[in-house]
Amino acid sequence: MKIGTVVRVMGEASSPETLRACAQHAEAVGLDELWVADHIAIPPHDAAGSNGRYLDPLTALSWLASATTRIGLGTSVLILPYRPALPTAKVIATIQELSGGRLRLGVGVGWMKPEFRALGVPFGERGRRTDATLEALRRYFDAPDDCASENGQPFLFRPRPPRPPIFVGGAPPHALSRALRFGDGWMPMGSDPQKLAAPIAELRRLAEAAGRQTPEVVSLGGLDTSDPQRAAAQLHALAEVGVTRFAAGSRYDDFDGFQRDVEALCAAREAAGRLPENTVPESQSRAL
Repeated sequence: MKIGTVVRVMGEASSPETLRACAQHAEAVGLDELWVADHIAIPPHDAAGSNGRYLDPLTALSWLASATTRIGLGTSVLILPYRPALPTAKVIATIQELSGGRLRLGVGVGWMKPEFRALGVPFGERGRRTDATLEALRRYFDAPDDCASENGQPFLFRPRPPRPPIFVGGAPPHALSRALRFGDGWMPMGSDPQKLAAPIAELRRLAEAAGRQTPEVVSLGGLDTSDPQRAAAQLHALAEVGVTRFAAGSRYDDFDGFQRDVEALCAAREAAGRLPENTVPESQSRAL
């Protein structure tokens, strides 16, 4: 299981100096991936923890690509109906090209109604718009050549690097069917193996029925690092139920806080590597 961390592109922790230091430290300690969130127009009554300050996720990842060399760069998640499909695909292709193929594209339909209102996007159309953008991304990246067409106008989609893996966020059943139709895996919120076991099993069943390879599962959530052994067992249990990538989220205000959180995450990762096969806490094994 690949282990990554969420870096804050919101609030005071999103200063250029802190953001760069966090990304470079995550890479230096050997984490596999870093992930960033997406908000465009936070309403004043919902600004706790960020003060309404959010960096654009794709722009931030483009900048972080130049500050790092190896670590994966992911969105968790990019809200597709906020953005027109073709310009968004161009930015995705640009980051993928300039980063050497390090982009991981977590996507979602969105949930915050005030943001949709500010953008002039009908909330009830978010699913349809998401599907249309995902269809376009697959069409641009997976075509046999660089030629594409929109609105009756042919054009060249270049650069056309390898398509980044697409992980569809959201809750079952819609997110599972969307992941199988357009994506390479599912990106659920939460890190409780007991709660994830059943939907992951259903995702695998649906994939097998459709003749698809077993999809990836990217779990995005917290980890109790106050007890490294318990955290290690949680990571091990997540892998046992089918999670292939884990993105650890935490709240920190500065680089020192991020560094402490990452050190604890690395300690849990190391301890998980020492656990014998099929070692799962009794409280979790009952759900497997």
